[in-house]
Amino acid sequence: MLTRRAFLGGGLALAGTTLLPARGSRAAVADLDFASALDAARAIRTGQVSSVELTARMLDRIAQHNPKLNAIVTLTADAALARAKAADEARAHGEWWGPFHGVPCTVKDTFEVAGVRTTAGSPTLANYVAPRDAAVVTRLKRAGVVILGKTNVPLWASDWQSYNDVFGQSNNPWDLARTPGGSTGGGAAALAAGLTFLEPGSDLGGSIRIPSHFCGIYGHKPTLDVVPLRGHIPPPPGIPASPPSTLPVAGPLARSAADLRAAMEVLGGPDDEDARAYRWSLPPARGAKLSDYRIGYVLDDPRCPVSPEVGDALAAAVEALRKAGAKLEEGWPRGVNVEEQYDAYLFLLYAMFTRTPRDDELDQLRKLAANQDGSYLAKWALAVTGPYRLYQAADRRRRAARAIWQGFFRTHDAFLLPTSFVPAFLHDHTPRFFDRALATPKGPRPYSDLLFWISFATLAGLPATTAPVGLTRSGLPVGVQIVGPYLEDATPIDLAGRLADLLGGFRAPKGF
Repeated sequence: MLTRRAFLGGGLALAGTTLLPARGSRAAVADLDFASALDAARAIRTGQVSSVELTARMLDRIAQHNPKLNAIVTLTADAALARAKAADEARAHGEWWGPFHGVPCTVKDTFEVAGVRTTAGSPTLANYVAPRDAAVVTRLKRAGVVILGKTNVPLWASDWQSYNDVFGQSNNPWDLARTPGGSTGGGAAALAAGLTFLEPGSDLGGSIRIPSHFCGIYGHKPTLDVVPLRGHIPPPPGIPASPPSTLPVAGPLARSAADLRAAMEVLGGPDDEDARAYRWSLPPARGAKLSDYRIGYVLDDPRCPVSPEVGDALAAAVEALRKAGAKLEEGWPRGVNVEEQYDAYLFLLYAMFTRTPRDDELDQLRKLAANQDGSYLAKWALAVTGPYRLYQAADRRRRAARAIWQGFFRTHDAFLLPTSFVPAFLHDHTPRFFDRALATPKGPRPYSDLLFWISFATLAGLPATTAPVGLTRSGLPVGVQIVGPYLEDATPIDLAGRLADLLGGFRAPKGF
């Protein structure tokens, strides 16, 4: 009898797991361990491998590698093998379900999957089994994916580390002592380690982009409201997360830019009642070659200085683009007030996504808010206690920011930024969020500074792709953030793919 601990260990919860079927080892299957999802689908379509073989291979790799990562926390092995068998039978009859036919994928444990435990990292949902699929899960299934299981997240998807009291801590495959990021940290780790081919994530405070940067993969934060959030937790199950919204989005993580583009074609478009009234299509990328692109960039700023080991890799990427013929211009776009836009983002983030304070907490919070010493704690206190007029003012600045950025994109095609000022950092479970600090060569920095570089695209609702561009001297991944024009998600994704042609794209961590 195969026990839970012997099979996967590391806090993994099994959903109907059985012994994998005996099969011969095939080099063709092993060759796909770190392939793109589209390459895996092509291998299935051409008969190079079957979906069952590829799914069984992923389950074997999960059994081998997941115990030290704890990236995949709920496994649906029986359902995955049954779905893979159905995919192979459909192919044999000339049926093709979509671009990811038979490809094994995972789902962030904030998206509901019918009949599968979905916890959002919260003990209050430890035994919650979703009655239906989230919108992104429905669309991925229609596109042919085989769902292997769920990946780990922080409590309520609200941290840049992925640990919780339900499943424990996830580790970065590049260095197990470091976090893979959050909140899509389990998914990013699984992709980097070759345990899945595609992952839907969500992003409010960099929850797609920062894990992608930390783990050396690709992640795309779509334009606001392009991908439906129905079935995402939070908010709690049963409460709609539909538009009009302000900051959060759902989007894909993958090992190639082409997978991001294909996933956006699958995931994008209105949901349910909205689909009765309008349709969505992904506009083509603005450039056909790198010399077509007019790119602005900022690689550092006094408000959030970038560590040299990150900055060096980003500078090398910009120089490679320059040598390849892209037109580059350094400096913030005209009209971008860095402090004003960042403060507007922080206010909206804190005001909208913090629990309502209890009456007995208000006096202390108001004292903190009155202090206004420039700290994140004081800004948070003001946002959760301030009058509605302050929220209105922040929302006006949000709308103004989109107009300013769209003015820039009338003359430029993309804007490059760091994704984070540091690479993946050591695990830190200090209970009080505002007490945490991150080490840098120039001394400790506030943990919440991780919000800075991702804030501008989120505030303006713009698409932003994180793409791997190299490693630090200590061997940790670095990803650049490519911001694109509103609703033109294919443009930053295309530029990410062209960067891969110059710099090599995804690389697998040692030992996987």
